[in-house]
Amino acid sequence: MGKQKYYDTALKPERAVLVGVIRPGEKPEETREYLDELAFLVDTAGGVVEHEFTQKMLKPDRGTFVGTGKLEEIQAYVKSEEIDMVVFDDELSPSQLRNIERELQVKILDRSNLILDIFASRAQTAQAKTQVELAQLQYLLPRLTRLWTHLERQKGGIGMRGPGETQIESDRRMILEKIALLKSRLSQIDRQNETQRKNRGQLIRVALVGYTNVGKSTIMNMLSKSEVFAENKLFATLDTTVRKVVIENLPFLLSDTVGFIRKLPHHLVECFKSTLDEVREADVLIHVVDVSHANFEDQINVVNETLKDLGARDKETIMVFNKMDAYVSPEPDHEDEERAVLTLDDFKRSWMANHNAPSIFISALHKENLEEFKQLLYDKVVALHTERYPYDKLLY
Repeated sequence: MGKQKYYDTALKPERAVLVGVIRPGEKPEETREYLDELAFLVDTAGGVVEHEFTQKMLKPDRGTFVGTGKLEEIQAYVKSEEIDMVVFDDELSPSQLRNIERELQVKILDRSNLILDIFASRAQTAQAKTQVELAQLQYLLPRLTRLWTHLERQKGGIGMRGPGETQIESDRRMILEKIALLKSRLSQIDRQNETQRKNRGQLIRVALVGYTNVGKSTIMNMLSKSEVFAENKLFATLDTTVRKVVIENLPFLLSDTVGFIRKLPHHLVECFKSTLDEVREADVLIHVVDVSHANFEDQINVVNETLKDLGARDKETIMVFNKMDAYVSPEPDHEDEERAVLTLDDFKRSWMANHNAPSIFISALHKENLEEFKQLLYDKVVALHTERYPYDKLLY
């Protein structure tokens, strides 16, 4: 007999299909952007997208999110192609999740659940792990009943009462107790972090903010000469990193924070508000924008709305348009010409510079225009330092 072969099925990526609803007034490019981002989330989580389904609707169906016919179409594809999971681009209600699982008989995830899974895989510190676990339990609590459908005690009626309901109530109590414990633990961590921030002295504090995957960590590494983890994945940075940076003779603190994203689950934002204290308490924000992204203006709006929720919208802000080397004009100058690549002078004369002062255009990856960026940042920090400590004998 030959040697028996063993295959590690755990390494095989899960195959997924995506499902999105196109609402009235939604442009085709917006739909494409949402699904591309959802596909990127699946890729970040380790899955492979095989197909996409969309349906135009006034609003998602209360029972199954999509219409009955579309659900049957998805079911046929999932069965014939042996798909592992179906991912929906919006948060599903507990009843929608239960109904869809019953029809498709495969793993069902929504955008919130997928983001939580990625956060769980990225969390490194005790604080981040506690925040993710708290968000997961808050997401799970109203969806608890679907975990016990195998007991056949959820239908109600004569002969259908019993251990299923008892177990659900027991689990609900345990989850509520665990949520209370995690909140208490986070409060303790917050107090420790507040003490640490007070012990950092009176240095000016600068925070990097922006949409996920725009190059914040690359800029952090460039300015601080450190090795903060950076890769072409969503939420590569989850824990806030703080470094002391010196430009010329001026020291200041620079923090790199978790990237923002549209449709970020509300309970996740609430859980991570303590991590984003660095943003709320910063003196200057560096809003990093991936200018090569087709919808970077929408991403700017998402970040601004999140900053508003955090109470940090009115802070001193420097707009840094990164990845200018990859930017191409959305429209050619003439019909027969290719899209033009802009020079640095073109950027400085563009509407982006005029509507977002102060602003700077750089390529952190290729180290383009970094000296001008450092000078702009230096001037801003010096001005704040002088205003706060007018008698400090700092050699400017």
